[in-house]
Amino acid sequence: MGTPEFPNLGKHCSVSDCRQLDFLPFTCDRCDQIYCLEHRGYIEHKCTKPNKEDVKVVICPLCAKGVRLIPDQDPNIAWDHHVNIDCDPSNYEKVTKKRKCPAPGCREVLVFSNTIKCRDCLEDHCLKHRFGPDHKCSGPKKLETSFSFMSLFNTIKKEEPKPNLTSTASSKWTSSFLSVASNIRASAEASMSKLGNEINQVWLAARDSVGPNSGSGNKNDLQEESCPQCGVKFSSAISLVDHVQQVHESNGKPLGVKKIEACPKCSGGFVEPVSLVEHVERDHGGGSGA
Repeated sequence: MGTPEFPNLGKHCSVSDCRQLDFLPFTCDRCDQIYCLEHRGYIEHKCTKPNKEDVKVVICPLCAKGVRLIPDQDPNIAWDHHVNIDCDPSNYEKVTKKRKCPAPGCREVLVFSNTIKCRDCLEDHCLKHRFGPDHKCSGPKKLETSFSFMSLFNTIKKEEPKPNLTSTASSKWTSSFLSVASNIRASAEASMSKLGNEINQVWLAARDSVGPNSGSGNKNDLQEESCPQCGVKFSSAISLVDHVQQVHESNGKPLGVKKIEACPKCSGGFVEPVSLVEHVERDHGGGSGA
């Protein structure tokens, strides 16, 4: 087999009378044997399994369905399985009945190649009667929208439920409760705004009483407040509180007693003499006399 250079090249035909060396052999897909060009067919080499991959279908006369026969199996088994499980005699008329053109006097059978559906009546016709005047088309169907709408409206109107007394009473109670709650909220907001305005007026009056012209009058007429630590006198309690926080306290801790310089006109206290001089020149016109 083969040549001296390629000893494994080519194979012999499996037919006993041939045994020809073929460098391009054929393998049978049924019996898996190797053959030459002349014996490659099933009939030429008398294949033992020519029907191994054949598909055979038998049409059932009762339901017009196809019954597939399995190779290497008795056909009666497949037939009994179809009759007992899959067979449906009502399907026979659907399959065997041929559609025909509905045009009057036309008997042409409608198939895939000669079927045209009318756009108006939506029925299938043959090519000869595909136009409306040829098959006496009735035209598109009218939609009865007005009648259905009115009937639906009348039905809803008749079935309208009667008002429930319990739900009406609960709704009235809810609305009255909400109105009372809104009135209370409005009165509370008005009271808070009035109180805020009064507090602002008192605060402004207290601040105005400690102004640059507050020392122009008689000091005996004003109620003086004195510091308990350094003895400096102030015309108002607000000035005394500011003095204690700035001079005698730092981050909530009391500081040591410092020497305070008092203004001779308004009794304002100052830690630094320079601050006292600037205060007199700015607020009292530069005069240091009492």
